[in-house]
Amino acid sequence: MKYFTISELCKSSTADKYGIKNVPGLTETKNLTMLIENILDPLRAKMGCPIIVSSGYRCKALNTKVGGAKTSQHMSGQAADIYCVKKVNGKNVLDTAKTRKLFDTIVSMNLPFDQLILEKGTPTAPQWVHVSHKWNGTNRKQRLYYNGKTYVRI
Repeated sequence: MKYFTISELCKSSTADKYGIKNVPGLTETKNLTMLIENILDPLRAKMGCPIIVSSGYRCKALNTKVGGAKTSQHMSGQAADIYCVKKVNGKNVLDTAKTRKLFDTIVSMNLPFDQLILEKGTPTAPQWVHVSHKWNGTNRKQRLYYNGKTYVRI
């Protein structure tokens, strides 16, 4: 693992705020390792710029607290929400163009993703990208846009 760490993918301000212990088990740790090695590290190497993980592993209590889906791949350590930032007046702000490029780069590199979802914002200017990977199963290569209400296939 060159660019990302397991602890980075388990960090959660919501868990900290509510005293939730967001600690993965052995299976979840293996899944996170495979997500990093097969998707996140190759993507970071290709992009050549930092990628921020806003949500990675979520224990059941944390997933419930943030309103995650009951079957969320975050709970198994198979998913991460990622985005890019840029400096504006000395502050880091969301870079929607580079965030969209994350999605396109994962597709063009033919990385073994299960789901790839442009989240919120617009399809050309998403707020983040959800990416998941199953190292021990069939990856669906499902590409979606989620506007906060419905999923649309891309």
